[in-house]
Amino acid sequence: MTNPKRILFVCVENSNRSQMAEAFARIHGKDQVLADSAGSRPSGRVNPKAIEAMRELGYDLTQHTSKGLEGFNGTQVDVAVTMGCGDECPLVLANERIDWQIPDPRDMTPEEFRGVRDLIESKVKQLVGKLTAPRA
Repeated sequence: MTNPKRILFVCVENSNRSQMAEAFARIHGKDQVLADSAGSRPSGRVNPKAIEAMRELGYDLTQHTSKGLEGFNGTQVDVAVTMGCGDECPLVLANERIDWQIPDPRDMTPEEFRGVRDLIESKVKQLVGKLTAPRA
């Protein structure tokens, strides 16, 4: 087995988008990816809407916690992904930085929230596929 690729998903509160992205990276990356998430101003909780949206897919997000970005300062990652919330993570040492323009689902209806969840899953699957594809 090769060394797993390390991904850090960053958003302001670390309560919705970045939490779901971390979960999807764990689901789809299995042992080929180490995924974390963090926020510049963490809310201290994972949004119950995010917990419910992921529960619908069989993932228990209640085991996640809202974490601060400072805990990752100086950490080397393969990819740092910001979730379209204007956050930057300059003290995280990333080989690649990506910004996904994903709307904040916090105040959306459950149906709209699921749409954002599914968009995140699609983007994470593409990223994991790119990172774990065999090199020619």
